Amino acid sequence: MRRLRILIVAYIIVLGSAYAQKNTKNKTEKFTKMEKIASTGFTTFKVSDNVKMYKVTFKNQYILDVAGHLFIPNNLDRTTKHAAIIVGHPMGAVKEQSADVYASNMADRGFITLAIDLSFWGESAGEPRNAVLPDMYAEDFSAAVDFLGTRSFIDRNNIGVIGVCGSGSFVISAAKIDPRMKAIATVSMYDMGSASRNALNHSQTLEQRKKNQEQAAEQRYVEFTGGKTKYTGGTTHQLDENTHPIQREFYEFYRTPRGEFTPKGGSPETTTHPTLSSNTKFNNFYPFNDIGTISPRPLLFITGDKAHSKEFSEDAYKRAEEPKELYYIKDAGHVDLYDKTNLIPFDKLDTFFKKYLK
Repeated sequence: MRRLRILIVAYIIVLGSAYAQKNTKNKTEKFTKMEKIASTGFTTFKVSDNVKMYKVTFKNQYILDVAGHLFIPNNLDRTTKHAAIIVGHPMGAVKEQSADVYASNMADRGFITLAIDLSFWGESAGEPRNAVLPDMYAEDFSAAVDFLGTRSFIDRNNIGVIGVCGSGSFVISAAKIDPRMKAIATVSMYDMGSASRNALNHSQTLEQRKKNQEQAAEQRYVEFTGGKTKYTGGTTHQLDENTHPIQREFYEFYRTPRGEFTPKGGSPETTTHPTLSSNTKFNNFYPFNDIGTISPRPLLFITGDKAHSKEFSEDAYKRAEEPKELYYIKDAGHVDLYDKTNLIPFDKLDTFFKKYLK
């Protein structure tokens, strides 16, 4: 009788374990989607024939859908586990632009890569569209680790991240509290907090910052009572003799066939422009505070030696602890490193991630 009871209890435990595993699998499948797609129509450039491309969707911790493009080398053995890299797009952009450039090229070098849309942008969820919420942006990178780390062919202990422009500051913010990001690289990084508070080269006064905050606060009343959403910043839609050289630089990417992309459901009039009422949330964003806590995980800061944004990479490098590296690209500007593959140091990125992702 005692033996029979033991067998019954053992059977119940095994049955419960099997149910729990099935339930976990069903839950994972419920919150993630993966669909093979052709790159035509989804990117602003040609993707190598050596890479398969998938459209994926997964939930972040706040149950918002995060959309991404997953790139997998054709010759990759999916019966074993591999390192992976997450790529984040510039502030105001979408994955189909420079994030996919980096993700597809690194996949062509043998890595599994995932380019994501940040919440409120592109195909990712979040209302209102183009809203600014830096903590949520950082969360999206942790959610991407959740997604990758639960794929059977990915080694969850070897996941790296690349942040381009504004995403450079978001991945640093995420990596400070998420040790699962084992190697962190930024390219043409913008510290979106400092850029909002102080502008480039600290050219904005406190009085100007306060005026911006007053305008954003008043706009909240308008939107709270059902009024029209206003947008700010972003890239100009027309050039004239008075257009600033930095705006011209962005225009040549975002407003020409070189990099122009309007996501489904979006409008060319609002691409790159954050909402006025939310943009001042960047004033409370300090991604480089405690950046030293990322150590001993490695940091690689890449910037053009002629980039108007290089002050941010230089600042982060000074504050970071070893191992760290600041890498300049000769004769490269800020936007040059969005898509100019003859300037983007893919060999450097390849070496960095192969060294630190086993």
